[in-house]
Amino acid sequence: MSIWNRFSRLIRSIFGGAISAMEDPKLILEENIRELNDQVPKMNQSIATVKANVILLQKEHRRYELEQADLTAKVRAAIQAGRDDIAQRYAVQLQQVKDAQLRTTEQLRFAEQAYEKALQVKSAFMREREKKISEAKEALRAHERAQWQAKIADTLEQFEVAGVDSTHQEMVQRVNEQTAKAEARMEMALDSIDTEALQIEEDAQEIRAQELVNQMKLEMGIAEPAPTRTVAREPELRIPESEAGGDAAPAERDRTRTE
Repeated sequence: MSIWNRFSRLIRSIFGGAISAMEDPKLILEENIRELNDQVPKMNQSIATVKANVILLQKEHRRYELEQADLTAKVRAAIQAGRDDIAQRYAVQLQQVKDAQLRTTEQLRFAEQAYEKALQVKSAFMREREKKISEAKEALRAHERAQWQAKIADTLEQFEVAGVDSTHQEMVQRVNEQTAKAEARMEMALDSIDTEALQIEEDAQEIRAQELVNQMKLEMGIAEPAPTRTVAREPELRIPESEAGGDAAPAERDRTRTE
């Protein structure tokens, strides 16, 4: 291998690798789809050109047929009129038209074959185009799924359970300690409050409220006054005058003493 060939291969390997690294498969597939779609109008235009050539040759072939029929009729008319000189001139023209018609027939045959071949090529191209476009679209969908899966993988890789475990138990222990301290403070605060006195005060307020309601009912004439209680009187003790002392009155006096 010559030095130039080796150098060329080195250049191709360097730039080829760089170009391959810069190529985005997704963008290239999208560009291929656009190119395949753009080739359809071009192919239709080429087929239309071939079809136009066929139409022109068909028209030329029909024109030669008409000229041939006309010249044949003129040759016969000249022969019948006894004008062989005129018949010979028409015969020469007739031969030229037949030769031209023969060439046109041959060209028309090749043109029709070319048109049929173009239609076959277009049909094959359309099948291949649909196949390639379907493959490209499926590859693009797979590429999108791969990107989505890569994003999910990146997200999942950010969750490190082992790293969380190192501080998880410590934080749980701290929260439990804070909760226990708060509960202990609440119990101590409740113990320091005289709940019995609060209950007595609350009962007293209820009694006063009930008395106010009863008083208003009495004023409104809705309720009757409660019966008064009769206080039992203690028995009276009669003391004789002789025991009362010298200063006592002559008459017997009754005195009461409360035990």
